[in-house]
Order: sequence, then C-alpha cells, then structure tokens
Amino acid sequence: MAAPDRRTGLTHALYAMLAIVVRELLKFGRQYGRLVSALVRPLLWLAVFAAGFRNVFGIAIVEPYDTYIPYDVYIAPGLVGMVLLFNGMQSSLAMVYDREMGLMRLLLTAPLPRPWILLSKLLATAVLSLAQAAAFLVVATLVGTDLPLIGPQTLPAVGAAVGSALMLGALGLLLSVHIKQLENFAGTMNFVIFPMYFMSTALYPLWKLQESGAVWVYELARFNPFTYAVEWMRFALYGKDPGIAPWVVIGTLLLCFGLASWGYDPQRGFGALTKRPGGAP
Repeated sequence: MAAPDRRTGLTHALYAMLAIVVRELLKFGRQYGRLVSALVRPLLWLAVFAAGFRNVFGIAIVEPYDTYIPYDVYIAPGLVGMVLLFNGMQSSLAMVYDREMGLMRLLLTAPLPRPWILLSKLLATAVLSLAQAAAFLVVATLVGTDLPLIGPQTLPAVGAAVGSALMLGALGLLLSVHIKQLENFAGTMNFVIFPMYFMSTALYPLWKLQESGAVWVYELARFNPFTYAVEWMRFALYGKDPGIAPWVVIGTLLLCFGLASWGYDPQRGFGALTKRPGGAP
C-alpha cells in the first residue's frame, strides 16, 4: 500500500482552516447588528466617559507618552482591548451553541487533529476581533481622537493587536470547555469580562491605583493578562519598548490554547459533555 501523501494531508488541513475562517466571516457579514453593538460600547465610553475626564492626566506625563495627553487618547488602546475582549468572549458563547447543535458538533468528528480545528476557530475569532477593532479606530479618529496610527510604529502595533486578539480568543476557547449551557454566559460576563477589564490599565495607569491606596486592585491588575495586552498595544502604538508584556500575552495564549485543546479531548472535555445517561462511555 502506498504511503499517504503528506502534502495532500496538509493541503486538506489548510483548506479546512480556510473554510472555517471564511464561514465565520460570512456569518458575521450577515449580522449587521453585531458590528453595530461591537462599536457602540467603546464609542459610548469614548464620547461620554472620556469627556468628563478629558484632562485627568494634565498633572503628569505617563509612559509611553512624551507629553500631556487627553484622557480619550489614553483609554483608546484600552477600548481596542475592550473590543477584542468582548468578541473573544462572545466566541466562547458561539462555541457552546455550535458544540451542542451547530457546525462544531460535526467538525469535532472530522478526520482532523482536534487542536487544528480549535486553531482554525481561534484564527477566525481573531480575524473578526481585529476587523471590529479596525472599524472602531476609524470611527474614533473621525470623532477627533488623536492617535498615531500611520508611521513606523504601525507594524508593531498591528502585531500587538494580533497577539492580544489571539490570547483573548484562546481564553474564550478555554471558557467554552467549562460553559455547558448558553445561560451560563451571564456568569462569564460578571466573573470574567468585567473583572478583567476594570482591573487593568485600560482606564487608568497602575501608578494611579497605587497612589489612590487601592492596593488590592493594583495587585490584581499587575497579574491580569489583559493589562499586558493593553500595555503592549499602548507602548507599540508609540514606538516604545513594551517590556515583558509580549511575553506575558504569548505565554497566556499558549497556556489557554493548550488547556482548551486538552479540554476538548474526547476523553476529557467535549467527550464528557456529550455523555448521556445509559450511553456508551
């Protein structure tokens, strides 16, 4: 018997990945309300919340900025992070639905490695997150937020956004292992999304937390991977060294994706979820 052609197998896997990504894009293209809702949330923060604190940083110059900045400029990377965070978490909701009654139920039985299927879903999530983040940045620029989007720092900033989108998408994959019902997503909002966002540097720098005496919030923000995602994007946008932020983001990405792949193993995660009383083990 002839040995299987590895090139054919790789081609099949790449076509499967492309099909999954394109399907998600087409699905998103038919959901106009999803894009609108993804933009309304950060734009409200930018237009309403930032307006009341516009000159909050007039007393000091904070890294990575070289001069005084208005508050809307400071929180813009955090709002990009908000877009990536919410879409990454929404992907976990979609995975729960697809796993129970949608396409994912069929994909998990396809003759492809389980991690490859999850990687395809992760890439689709990241592409959608980045598209929504780009749309937000365009609108934010149009309403007067002064961001250095074009220049030598553009490529590093895009790399930071890609890494952050993948990390948050991987976190969504990991959560989908443990979310067994769609109704549990409200708990995800309250115990994952909001704490990750508010206990980070998306809205205020770490030194502000420490200066105000909120020590426990400061410590939680220091260990919050979302903090490092926001800081990586913020520093990259201004061409500054982000320190350990990229390594924390990439490390969290690999850890979450590895745990999600382990959880979706038929003998552990997904297989355990689909067991029925009296059914086959």
